[in-house]
Amino acid sequence: MTYSARLSNSFDGTWELYIVSDSPSLAWPEFPFERTAPIPTLHERATAIAALGFEITEGAQWQWQELASGTMDRVELLASVDARPIGGAA
Repeated sequence: MTYSARLSNSFDGTWELYIVSDSPSLAWPEFPFERTAPIPTLHERATAIAALGFEITEGAQWQWQELASGTMDRVELLASVDARPIGGAA
């Protein structure tokens, strides 16, 4: 089964990575980077995903989005990539 691993800057601006699962959102596995800059590197993101028991699926690429509710509001960045449980099939 494939899940979505997501990297976002939280309300306070710190980076966090979480795995979207079938569980309620409060139970999603998450990894806080506890910093606002720089954006976590590809290696840091892969290490965080592995720490949560997942791996990036072969050939998957990070996709980035900017989310804003208005032209004067702070922009949130969201990146996502397909992941699967370590040792699991996609």
